[in-house]
Amino acid sequence: MVRHIVMWKLKDEAAGATKAQNARKLKTKLESLQQTIPQLKFAEVGINFNISQAAYDVVLYSEFENKEALQAYQMHPEHKKLITDFLDKVRTDKKVVDYEV
Repeated sequence: MVRHIVMWKLKDEAAGATKAQNARKLKTKLESLQQTIPQLKFAEVGINFNISQAAYDVVLYSEFENKEALQAYQMHPEHKKLITDFLDKVRTDKKVVDYEV
């Protein structure tokens, strides 16, 4: 099994919405990928409440059967669309960790 964890820092305002609004939109969009990308076995999206400068705004915890399934998810048109149509416009930073269990 492969676990894929991503964290994003969001702009204070972007795409006509506040950071909090965009965090909720991102959560909804990421969670909806479970219905369209079969390789995505599990996804949990959290919105941060910690006000620390070190904190990120949104986190994705997801699980895949193997590395090939993760790669298929990353190449899926709906995943790519989410990045180009929304995420690239609202984020300032991103961190990723992928590991096998």
